[in-house]
Amino acid sequence: MKSGEIEQLIHLMSKLPALGPRSARRAVLHLLSKKETFFIPLIQSMQSVLDHVRSCPECGNMDTCSPCSICSDPNRDKGQICVVRDVTDLWALERAGVFRGVYHVLGGLLSALDGIGPDELNIQRLVDKISQHPATEVILALPATVEGQATVHYLTEKLESFPIHISTLSRGVPIGGELDYLDDGTLQTAFNARRDI
Repeated sequence: MKSGEIEQLIHLMSKLPALGPRSARRAVLHLLSKKETFFIPLIQSMQSVLDHVRSCPECGNMDTCSPCSICSDPNRDKGQICVVRDVTDLWALERAGVFRGVYHVLGGLLSALDGIGPDELNIQRLVDKISQHPATEVILALPATVEGQATVHYLTEKLESFPIHISTLSRGVPIGGELDYLDDGTLQTAFNARRDI
């Protein structure tokens, strides 16, 4: 029989991405069995994050400084703005080391089914940013989903009055991908985006 406190912790853990009730139960049991070496340091680390990490007012990244370390880096190209859905996408691009400009986190994608319109996203803040600090290029690094493409279309219309180059990420065959395992949409996009060798 579990106590109410343990049940509450399992319930809360099960709401984390990729954790269902069974995985949450195993995680809680692991935490309880490693109190001194893992659970207490985890609690302290979570409290420190809660106390010190903030959303960057310029791009929406999460960091302990404001503006974040990316926005305040003088070596970043402020003329290039990469628009991403959320902070996890920003972190993925930073991990890959493929971009040396600045970012703008939308906080989601347009979705009529979920009731997410332009007012629920950081779209106006992007427009204001470009109005105040003209950019040379805006890269729309959004998912190749119906919602992602709808957001790309909307942003393209919102930004068409600015003298900037607007681009999206290339779509197609991933490195190491075999054609037989790819869906038809990916194959069609890759075929249509073919380039000379």
